[in-house]
Amino acid sequence: MTTRTVSLIGAPTDVGAAERGASMGPEAMRVAGIERALERRGLQVADRANLAGPANPRQPPVAGYRNLQAVLDWNRLVHAEVYQELGAGRLPILLGGDHSLAIGSISAVARHCREAGRKLRVLWLDAHADFNTGELSPSGNLHGMPLACLCGFGPQALAQLGGAVPSLHPQWIRQIGVRSVDEGERRFVHDLAVDVFDMRYIDEMGMRQTMEQALAGLDRDTHLHVSFDVDFLDPDIAPGVGTRVPGGPTYREAQLCMEMIADTRLVGSLDIVELNPALDVRNETALLAVSLLESLFGKSTLVRRQAAGPTLDLVENKLASSA
Repeated sequence: MTTRTVSLIGAPTDVGAAERGASMGPEAMRVAGIERALERRGLQVADRANLAGPANPRQPPVAGYRNLQAVLDWNRLVHAEVYQELGAGRLPILLGGDHSLAIGSISAVARHCREAGRKLRVLWLDAHADFNTGELSPSGNLHGMPLACLCGFGPQALAQLGGAVPSLHPQWIRQIGVRSVDEGERRFVHDLAVDVFDMRYIDEMGMRQTMEQALAGLDRDTHLHVSFDVDFLDPDIAPGVGTRVPGGPTYREAQLCMEMIADTRLVGSLDIVELNPALDVRNETALLAVSLLESLFGKSTLVRRQAAGPTLDLVENKLASSA
């Protein structure tokens, strides 16, 4: 079996965020042992070091967007690097940095899938919907707007970063763990018919059924991208984030989420964003993120009998019955 190579791409910036500190996230993940953890999962790791982009200009919003040019410059860098790694057959892991960087990473993934003729599913693990626009956002911070930009609602330069507008269709997105949505954003998400599994859904149905629904319909021709904002987690277990929202998934719920994603064996790219070491306690949040990443790549308490996971087993059974 060929050893799979993952590429670590650091993007040390907080130009899209309200709080300073996410720029230190890539180094915190390295200090927490991300490379060794991935190697324990049988992966070959290539650390591409950190991208070098503009400093945070700390300007007030202009026409509804704060630091737009700097955000654009960073996302162009991210787009080029992620697209290159995908083209070389490697699995890119973006180490943020704030969540505005997902515009660059996911537009690159969408471009790659479009050219390869593959389907795309995006799992958005986040306390926030991130579907604001310049007109809707109360702050103008672009880390609250990446999904809107990817779906074609945002500054033209960001919306067309992947060469097609939109880069992403709302029906390709599954949001999990959402519990903080601005008023105008709430209506916008509803009108776009985005599949959102908020914390009420998780409380009522449990994480297992939530993930079964979020992963339904996948097959081997699907590229699965996971965009993991660390504030997805409950701040009691993950204090090192700039936008803490109480009531998030517990440690066990988060582990189950990652393990069920791993069971699909379809993860093709990943973002880990919004880790803020300045607000952390002894790097605990980074260590937790690394632990969850191991689960995402197959670590489990026992050796599971299913080789391909319930989603792909279902596909195989259907194919066998129709043969």
